[in-house]
Amino acid sequence: MRILVLGGGGREHALAWKLAQSPGASIFAAPGNPGIAQVGSCLDASDGSPQAYLSLAEQIRADLTVVGPEAPLVRGVVDAFRSAGRLIVGPDSSAARLEGSKVFAKNFFVQSNIPTAGYVTVDNQADARRALDRFGFPVVLKADGLAAGKGVVIAHDRAEAEAAISSLKPPLVVEEFLTGEEVSFIALCDGRDALPLAPTQDHKTVFDGDTGPNTGGMGAYCDSAILTESQTREILNRVIYPTIEATRFTGFLYAGLMMTTAGPKVLEFNVRLGDPETQPLMHRMASDFAPALEAAAEGRLAGVKLEWNAGPSVCVVLASAGYPGPYESGRLITGLENAQAKGTTVFHAGTRMGPNGLETAGGRVLGVTAGGGDLKLAIENVYAGVREVHFEGTHFRRDIGRKGLRRYNGKTAGT
Repeated sequence: MRILVLGGGGREHALAWKLAQSPGASIFAAPGNPGIAQVGSCLDASDGSPQAYLSLAEQIRADLTVVGPEAPLVRGVVDAFRSAGRLIVGPDSSAARLEGSKVFAKNFFVQSNIPTAGYVTVDNQADARRALDRFGFPVVLKADGLAAGKGVVIAHDRAEAEAAISSLKPPLVVEEFLTGEEVSFIALCDGRDALPLAPTQDHKTVFDGDTGPNTGGMGAYCDSAILTESQTREILNRVIYPTIEATRFTGFLYAGLMMTTAGPKVLEFNVRLGDPETQPLMHRMASDFAPALEAAAEGRLAGVKLEWNAGPSVCVVLASAGYPGPYESGRLITGLENAQAKGTTVFHAGTRMGPNGLETAGGRVLGVTAGGGDLKLAIENVYAGVREVHFEGTHFRRDIGRKGLRRYNGKTAGT
């Protein structure tokens, strides 16, 4: 099978790495990155338009295309492929509005009776300031459009809220702050059926202890113990299946959830795999993933199952100094071989080949990923690999997965 992966970040490297293990698979990526180049062929994505991607798929005779990032989905790449009769995994542009517009998504939740945080939508800064009195603090402010995971601000007082309102372009969503445990729940959908992936937990803020500004994600872990079977059924019945029924959703439906005392509530929808959640998901998945993706593209997911390794997997993102604000690129990266010798898998997110070797080329640079027999061991293993990788200004969180250990009251997963 000839598989084309659209994108060039850590999520796409993890996808390409996993799909390259499928018997008989040939992997192509547009534009790809130096890590993907180790398992497949990286191709020029031209202008990144739906038609350019379609032309590329036709040129290489791709049997299946998997869309990584959200922007091509919002622009209608799936619509273009389906019109040409080519298999692709992802939602059409209509369903992609669930991520493309926060305002659309929140209104959809209410119309579909999907549990979510209380909110108001505002068209100007003055109305946003007035809305602060309705919710108190902390309060959540969200930019309407795509923002690469950084368009959400949790303001703890009026000064922070006023600063956020001044920095975010209207329209905005002003939302109540929910308490509980945050979970990333991702399901592969075919318009009728859903195949849930193992639950994950992302770490969005840049500093330890869930402090600092939001980022695209500083790390994640995948562990079946994050949710019980009854919680998984409740999420499927109250969130995933109502969305499929209303939109005929295909591809990856990502529900960012807060598990509250009143049950799961949706914080946001993404319409693609998460980044960095994909890295520990692909690392932990024991099944061949290509048949499930092909089944989703063909509308025949019913009965498809996935197998998972028993132990959890953890991914720690190594970022450039200054991220998510301004950062410098072109820093030489060393130690990847040593990290891999420690048993970790290193996924490339923002890298390029420079005159002296591999160098940084993004805010999030690498995703060091490892598994273990239990969560404690997986955390120890991943940080053993992290310590081997070096570039000037390396920044990473030192507490990825630590909250999960508290879930077991001193016991680790699998005990």
